[in-house]
Amino acid sequence: TFTLPFELRAIAKSQPEPFYHAMFTVAAGVLKDFAARSPKLSGDIGFTGVLHTHSRRRDYHPHLHFIIPAGSYHSGKRQWRKCQTHYLFNAFNLAKVWRARLLAYLSDTLQLKLPHQSQSKWVVDCQFVGKGAPALQYLSRYLYRGVLPDSSICRHVDNQVSFTYQDSQTRCQQVRSLPAVEFLWLILQHVLPKGLRRVRDYGLLRGNAKKLRQQIQLMLAVAGAVFPMLPEVKRTLAVRYCPCCHQAMHFMGVHMRHRPTGANITA
Repeated sequence: TFTLPFELRAIAKSQPEPFYHAMFTVAAGVLKDFAARSPKLSGDIGFTGVLHTHSRRRDYHPHLHFIIPAGSYHSGKRQWRKCQTHYLFNAFNLAKVWRARLLAYLSDTLQLKLPHQSQSKWVVDCQFVGKGAPALQYLSRYLYRGVLPDSSICRHVDNQVSFTYQDSQTRCQQVRSLPAVEFLWLILQHVLPKGLRRVRDYGLLRGNAKKLRQQIQLMLAVAGAVFPMLPEVKRTLAVRYCPCCHQAMHFMGVHMRHRPTGANITA
């Protein structure tokens, strides 16, 4: 999880589209570089990133979640290398590089005016979550149920809207009440710019790496075996044959026969 300090959230809210794109670009580059230099991986990895813009209290808190399979693909040896430990990357080192690269990207590439004072220590959390299914289920709940599910709204009395949330410290259910206008603004500030993709795949999980993923699945099915690259599937066009000479017909065009109009009809 890559988070932002409080000082940069105002800039992210004022220019969300370039700022969110910068977060994805920098965080993905950091993960790829750490994987390439890691002695446990030393290869190409794949991961999926999801953008969240709110905390449990629904305050504005943009951050990125990444799901990373604990393994890498060595293109030279055509082998899958699995990480044998639950410790993938050092979170403190990730935070240092994340801070330096994002600030440089915002100031140099986007030409944004950054605050003079900001936190020197940023927060990046890297944890082992076991199999991929629980982590995917956790992210899917935040992804498809919206900012606030209807079941969390407990009452609306005297122009006050109350909703429940789980406190991150105590793990207990809490109730937050706001005036209706403030509640609407609390929800609307999390609406993403039109066309912005909040879920992005990188590396081995990108869309055009389907053939490579099939190869890795074969490697995982038979441990220790090395399989050749799967041949590329070529699509062939449908061929229509002439009913008279039984030769292949070639498409020449479409001829439309127009109906006669009143001008060219003779009595």
